[in-house]
Amino acid sequence: MIEIVVVGLGVLGAGWLLRRKHRARTAAGPVPGIPCMARIPAGEGRWRPGRVFEEQGAARWVPQRGEPVELPGGRAGGVRVPSVKEGISINPGSRIVTCTFDGGGSIEIAVMPLDVRELLAAVPNC
Repeated sequence: MIEIVVVGLGVLGAGWLLRRKHRARTAAGPVPGIPCMARIPAGEGRWRPGRVFEEQGAARWVPQRGEPVELPGGRAGGVRVPSVKEGISINPGSRIVTCTFDGGGSIEIAVMPLDVRELLAAVPNC
């Protein structure tokens, strides 16, 4: 009988904490930027989480840890779905936008399908 009471109190405590966290997030409002994962250079390295921001016509990718990466003028190489191997690292339902820069560099940015238009609008040349 004591176990049932302890489990019930645990469930009530967890519910209270989850509700409190949910209210704090909704009160804070939406987070600016486009959530994504990026890989520099394209086809190599690790997928790193971050956000793409557009400020004064210039886009930049800000990783969760590390220095921001400016996204200078370039060309979009296309939009594709992730491979099975990439789907393990990133969300398999996401779309990957490949960008090449004038200087020869490249970046792959993975976003959810609903964010692809917003990304292409934020980075029109890329």
